Amino acid sequence: MRILAVDHGEKRIGLALSDPTRSVAGPLTVIKHVSRLLDAATVAGIAKDHDAGLIVVGQSFDEDGKPNLAGRRAAKFAAALKEQTSIPIELFDESLSTADAQTLTLEMGLPRKKRGGHQDALAAALILRAYLESIR
Repeated sequence: MRILAVDHGEKRIGLALSDPTRSVAGPLTVIKHVSRLLDAATVAGIAKDHDAGLIVVGQSFDEDGKPNLAGRRAAKFAAALKEQTSIPIELFDESLSTADAQTLTLEMGLPRKKRGGHQDALAAALILRAYLESIR
């Protein structure tokens, strides 16, 4: 079963996909934010096209362990996504995935213009990798 991971952001949504054995997580694509409903429909379609059996949506938390603003937006997106697909959806702690992705793209030497989109898909891959490690 493949797993699709979502790094939900205000401007872009990064997606990553696992292999069928759920041992490898790789960046898939980035979609530009339009609206919650349209974004959810797009992600649901991508999940279906790639035969995903689960969608993991990254959610961030504050220092008290409560969802922060971005985490609440991710939860609302996950709720909209649940209305668009019958594929199960899980929220998963994405703490520091974007910062880690930024560090990785700098280490990879990507030019500034190419970092944005790559960082979003890479952040989704980092969320997916952490999720896969948590279920092993």
